[in-house]
Amino acid sequence: MILGRIGDYAQAIALYDQLLAEYPRHAQLWMSYGHALKTAGDTPRAIDAYRRSIALDAGGGEAYWSLANLKTFRFEPADVAAMQSQLARDDLSDDARLHFEFALGKATEDAGAHADAFAHYARGNALRRRQLPYDADDNAGRVARARRTYTRDFFAARAGWGAQARDPIFIVGLPRAGSTLLEQILSSHSQVEGTMELPEVIALTRELRRSSGNPHTTSYHDVLAGLDADAVRGLGERYLARTRIQRRGGAPLFIDKMPNNFAHAGLIHLALPNARIIDARRHPLACCFSAFKQHFARGQAFSFDLADLGRYYRDYVALMAHFDDVLPGRVHRVIYERMVDDTEAEVRRLLDYCGLPFEDACLRFYENDRAVRTASSEQVRRPIYRDGVDHWRHFEPWLSPLKDALGAVLDAYPDPPAFPPA
Repeated sequence: MILGRIGDYAQAIALYDQLLAEYPRHAQLWMSYGHALKTAGDTPRAIDAYRRSIALDAGGGEAYWSLANLKTFRFEPADVAAMQSQLARDDLSDDARLHFEFALGKATEDAGAHADAFAHYARGNALRRRQLPYDADDNAGRVARARRTYTRDFFAARAGWGAQARDPIFIVGLPRAGSTLLEQILSSHSQVEGTMELPEVIALTRELRRSSGNPHTTSYHDVLAGLDADAVRGLGERYLARTRIQRRGGAPLFIDKMPNNFAHAGLIHLALPNARIIDARRHPLACCFSAFKQHFARGQAFSFDLADLGRYYRDYVALMAHFDDVLPGRVHRVIYERMVDDTEAEVRRLLDYCGLPFEDACLRFYENDRAVRTASSEQVRRPIYRDGVDHWRHFEPWLSPLKDALGAVLDAYPDPPAFPPA
């Protein structure tokens, strides 16, 4: 696991081989092995590992979801029957049950049974939401605090602050918005290294809160606003030092693809003023429903309820529109549908923003054999395709709570609507 966290999947897989030779009947070990193989791009062996885990623990659920999470995998009728049989058990744990629900959602969606698929997704999400409580009002309050803090005057008074390195490229946005595709395109450039979704920015926000002495009640934005130039530069330098372990290829630039970092764009700009920030954006119904179908193991507690998803997307658009206003041109936005429709033009714009010359390899991103940890790992190993652009329409009869929560953001897409002051 540690080797995987620092991106050394070859050694991780070799270690799993050794462990499994000694403990061949360990279901969780086979599943972890499958995760490493999937990330490294060895899909056939990953499928075999997940199958072996299921053979040892048919009621676990997570291995079935791991197969579904390959996205390009299709279940056999026998798999569906086996999962339905497990769901019929009275003694099944909630954790196992929700994994079966998400996996059956994928299986029935692939079969074209969209009403059944939505029912499975809804039940899986309801179980997961009970495990991870989420308050949309709290999130809206944090976004409003950020909009009030990061004004034009705030940044003007701190011009020139921060660590001046231009090494990081941050790809932000919502999950399932196309950020892995952008990462794969950019990491195919000779001057850019793809890493993974790095936790270092979020770690800095926690440290800022702890430094206040009241981490549970203090906004880190307020702490950041009270720092001097040396302290702000120190934040940027700590980020660069902590991410160095992820940089294994020697390229001058590297990607941090933690989508939730959009909420910390003010901190990123202040601490790393020469870093690039790219906002990956996708149609709100396509993006939000894709997230609703995805069982996130951690970090996305807003994604298990359609109304919460709509409000979170709306808050995200409001915050990014705010930064467009106070820092014009600072964030480069990529609209997923435009990338699909005119890939070369969008790739050239993306590279221009990053200060990089065009390279043909960026259009052949699917040939890049780098490890990819996210849910889109199999999809970005294929050329761009249109299949997923309007796939949400199969589920439109059940999306009213999402539409209502999105409000004007849905009607205005891809532009933001006018937002009232924070």
